[in-house]
Amino acid sequence: MTWFPTAAFRRAAAFPAGLCLAAVALGRVDLLAVAVPFVLGTVLSLRSRPGREPAAELRPDGDTVTEGGTVTASVTVDGDPETVCVVLPAASAGLGHDPRPQVARVPAAVPLAATARRWGVHALGPVRVRSFACDGLLECRDQVLSPRSVRALPSAEPYSSRSSAPRAAGMSGIHRSRTAGDGGELAGVRPYQPGDRLRRIDWRTTLRAREPYVTATRPERDAEIVILLDVLRDADGGDGRPGVLDVAVRAAASIAEHYTRQGDRVALAELGPRLRRLRPGTGRRHHLAQLSWLAEVRPAAGGQDLLGDRLLAAGTLSSGALVIMLTPLLDARSAAALAVLARARRPLVAVDTLPDGLPRRSDGEWSEPAERIWRLERENTVGRLREAGVPVEAWRGSGSLDAVLRDVARVAAVLR
Repeated sequence: MTWFPTAAFRRAAAFPAGLCLAAVALGRVDLLAVAVPFVLGTVLSLRSRPGREPAAELRPDGDTVTEGGTVTASVTVDGDPETVCVVLPAASAGLGHDPRPQVARVPAAVPLAATARRWGVHALGPVRVRSFACDGLLECRDQVLSPRSVRALPSAEPYSSRSSAPRAAGMSGIHRSRTAGDGGELAGVRPYQPGDRLRRIDWRTTLRAREPYVTATRPERDAEIVILLDVLRDADGGDGRPGVLDVAVRAAASIAEHYTRQGDRVALAELGPRLRRLRPGTGRRHHLAQLSWLAEVRPAAGGQDLLGDRLLAAGTLSSGALVIMLTPLLDARSAAALAVLARARRPLVAVDTLPDGLPRRSDGEWSEPAERIWRLERENTVGRLREAGVPVEAWRGSGSLDAVLRDVARVAAVLR
């Protein structure tokens, strides 16, 4: 990096030079006297020329923030004290920042701040640093600091559900198992059998029946939940409102937090050409991994693959897992995948993530009739899915899936 003369240096050199030439040509000593202070000022300014070039570095305070949170960073510039730096910040559209340049004297640590407007992986930068010396007469070539990735985790709205998950077959949990065994959930009384513990004898029933009876219990198990995100289509909500993928990602974060917190094993997967998947797990660390995984969700249309068959063939979905598919039903392959999973007798719930008031793509003469026809076709698709045994429920926040989950649990108990 080399110091270059600025426009101010060229003006400071050209103006007194012109006065000197005019003084010689016209024979006027007063013009020469006017030029002397400009020459002296330029010479004195150039005496403080820095001996080394400044070095800048972008240092973010962290690479993860919650949606709506503030990302902080600093640009450190090291060099001679005679140098002045101008920092011009930049960031991707998902980060709201102040684009005004900041001026500081070297050495300096210029603070930067940005607000995560939307979940996702955003770029903080590139940051441009311009350095000046000798009262602005010399400048360095701009230093462009590489952008740093900032992961904005989706904000999970409070969600709770009192429905029991079907086919709970883990080691321990809060869901009542369908099979009898040692546990704290009372399932009734039954005649005594060899091997039963004496402390389980129900003495009241035994005295009435004149033969030994014991209390029957059902163990509590944890369940496996697979949250399947449809990323085939996305649509902007307009006017700052959430779009299709925004609703799906935030709903997935809420549902995953609820089931992970109560001890269930939760897995995440994409319905798309990539078939991204996060293994099932539980605990706070796994929930943070879920949010990081959701922050990297991107719409991907892909080709005309049979995605439902690929899901079953790849072993992405466990046979006893409850599948919660978040889909706006904007692609025919989404409905086909739901039908394939329903025919495979998987416990399945389809959550409609199409937001209300979605703006039209155009305002032509036939836009309104075309929209009505499209909505009628979509309602027919939802009706056919329900006839095929796929419950479809719109996402309305906490408790909106209780009724449909109870129905799924009853159906799974009959089919088992």
